[in-house]
Amino acid sequence: MAVWNGPACAGFLALAVGCLLLLQPELPGSALRELWDPALWAPLLGGTSAEGRLAAAWEALIVRPARPWTRVAVGVNACVDVVLSGVKLLQALGLSPGNGEDHSVLHSREDLEEAFFHFMGKGAAAERFFSDEEAFHHISQIASALPGAQHYVGGNAALIGQKLAANSDLKVLLCGPVGPKLHQLLDDNIVVPPESMQEVDEFHLILEYQAGEQWGQLTAPNANRFIFSHDLSNGAMNMLEVFVSSLEEFQPDLVVLSGLHMMEGQSKEIQKKRLLEAVISISDIPTDIPVHLELASMTDRELMSSIMHQVFPLVNSLGLNEQELLFLSQSASGPHSSLLSWSGVPDVGVVSDILFWILKEHGRSKERASDLTRIHFHTLAYHILATVDGHWGNQLAAVAAGARVAGTQACATEAIDASRVSLRAPLEFLTSHSEAGSRIAVNPNEPVAQWHREGISFHFTPVLVCKDPIRTVGLGDAISAEGLFYSEVYPH
Repeated sequence: MAVWNGPACAGFLALAVGCLLLLQPELPGSALRELWDPALWAPLLGGTSAEGRLAAAWEALIVRPARPWTRVAVGVNACVDVVLSGVKLLQALGLSPGNGEDHSVLHSREDLEEAFFHFMGKGAAAERFFSDEEAFHHISQIASALPGAQHYVGGNAALIGQKLAANSDLKVLLCGPVGPKLHQLLDDNIVVPPESMQEVDEFHLILEYQAGEQWGQLTAPNANRFIFSHDLSNGAMNMLEVFVSSLEEFQPDLVVLSGLHMMEGQSKEIQKKRLLEAVISISDIPTDIPVHLELASMTDRELMSSIMHQVFPLVNSLGLNEQELLFLSQSASGPHSSLLSWSGVPDVGVVSDILFWILKEHGRSKERASDLTRIHFHTLAYHILATVDGHWGNQLAAVAAGARVAGTQACATEAIDASRVSLRAPLEFLTSHSEAGSRIAVNPNEPVAQWHREGISFHFTPVLVCKDPIRTVGLGDAISAEGLFYSEVYPH
């Protein structure tokens, strides 16, 4: 027996009701309303679960922009990710669970064990620099050889490039330290400038843990990962100048930049000097090419504040998660900066206040010569796109596409499988806590909620969270890439 899909059923339903109206024009309105009741037809149209309805509603919303990108240049952090079980690696290194403690820089195996324990206990993602080159090299050899260890494209720029390159009508330039292993892993659709190639790969170790996984007395509240590396090429952003100089020949219509967080491993003097050089390089990108900056986990408040004041005005768009958003506010005494950390799902009103503040204080306005007009915020349970009015189009599709890819990539499925995901977003929330926000209720049949505040538009959608994630690494990069792919910038 052939199984009918949702659209075919919907067509048949419309046809049937149309025939009924022709044959029985005197049917009362109440009878017609009952016929159209979604609950009656939901089993045929993709299931009654909120997850199934939400996934189906996204599909109708996700449409390509009128003027899609054709050439995207991405830089400048790239590496090989070695993905493995964190607990298994620490056991292989002869380490046992002790006390959790965060270290802004890891100097030894013991620091690694304490920091991993600290973040696994919170179920939070983090990224740290490992200062001892010899010790790191030894750990990475053990990690690569462990059963179950997998090698993937790594680094925000390379991951965003890889995701964008999956669209065959898009030409992607990737500039970063590309070694032989990474080059072999990259999509054929990616162009790597010869100056960007190097003889040795940069390795990043991604220690994953699952929800409910135990280590000693510790139980992880949810699945996540802890990343560490001794990465000097990316740390010094060595490829930034090569990247900017290659733009003239490549002629992109969008530039995606990431890797500024990698400078944390440098001394204060080198950080300041390199950031100034980065600002000069970014300023050289023609102003008619929009630039998206992808942020990542950081611990240095001074560096974060410098990036916000010096780099934000030069870029058009930002991508970040809840850790980076709160850290940003703490670094510059923004709204809710007294909040030490999120507890559970980040409050939508608090997130919205910080996004509003970034665009009001550092975004484009009549008084300020800034290019920043868009922020794509993602957390496990929901996403928000905040844009200054009049600069971006197709953001309803963009936020829905970003959320959809979070569910498909984490579960490693082509389409959302409603039985393998769960809806964990707040379906009712206040849009602000700094002022009288409005109360919004989200309906799975209309999954993108919108609100406005002083010339800034917000698009919110829940994420269908994978119950048993196959891979969490690079999820934020895939989300930002997909959101950008469906975005359209208005010419000015």
